[in-house]
Amino acid sequence: MGSEHSKNEGRSSMVFLRKGPKLPAWEDALLSGKEPKSLLKRGLRYVSLSLIMKGMTSTPDFLWGLPEVQKLNLSRNQLVVIPPSLGKLDRLVVLNLGGNCLKCLPKEIGLLRNLKVLFVNMNCLREVPAELSLCRKLEVLSLSHNSISQLPFSFSDLTSLRKLNLSNNCFAQIPLCVFALRTLDFLHLGSNRLENIAESVQYLVNLQIFIVENNNIRSLPRSLCFITTLELLNVDYNAIQTLPDDLYLLRRLPRIAWNPMDKGLHIAHNPLSRPLPEVVEGGLDVLFNYLKEKKEHG
Repeated sequence: MGSEHSKNEGRSSMVFLRKGPKLPAWEDALLSGKEPKSLLKRGLRYVSLSLIMKGMTSTPDFLWGLPEVQKLNLSRNQLVVIPPSLGKLDRLVVLNLGGNCLKCLPKEIGLLRNLKVLFVNMNCLREVPAELSLCRKLEVLSLSHNSISQLPFSFSDLTSLRKLNLSNNCFAQIPLCVFALRTLDFLHLGSNRLENIAESVQYLVNLQIFIVENNNIRSLPRSLCFITTLELLNVDYNAIQTLPDDLYLLRRLPRIAWNPMDKGLHIAHNPLSRPLPEVVEGGLDVLFNYLKEKKEHG
């Protein structure tokens, strides 16, 4: 009798254990028996959820049942895919997917019509969905440290974009759509495969910071000199031998800069032809005066 009772008790325990799918260890640790909404942080302006460095290999299903989330940080995990369900979080303003193993983004990202900031840096992307251009409120976009070689032309529709980081990718030329982004004030294309900068760069009339270090650029276009808003121009580690005479028009460049964070003209580690190396050593005013006189006399 006692033995039979123990067997029945064991069976009922097994039935209880089979209820519902077993959660991955990291997801179980996240919730710890709590309601998913308990993970939300409600600030003065935004409802946020941070799942940074949680060892996640896939996104937790409970996430798609939290439509009120406005700031979501899934960075520094081991995520391989973001499901189409992302489109349900249509109140998102800030989304950080950096430092994962993503090979693509779902086209449903275009449903995030309130998105202003998107980080997808340090992943394995080779392309970006054209649907991202539907996020017309996007102001900051980082796609750095991927394997992207081109952008959809529809990106020219991102008319609110102010900061674009495309560094450490595989671009052989600056995508044409970038020149249509007239609101850009920051553009980073360092560590790509660029050999030139198109004359169309002059259309970026609000650009303040332009970084193209560590490429194979051989010369700077004259039209670059007409972006008089520039405060930082970094062309370090290229193959530049000569400088355009009109460079002296960039009067907002305060100095020849050496520290990567300093505003000014960064032109180190280029095979400048003589007498430019000696002129540059004299400082920016000396360089500008030299170029101006060179233009006036010849």
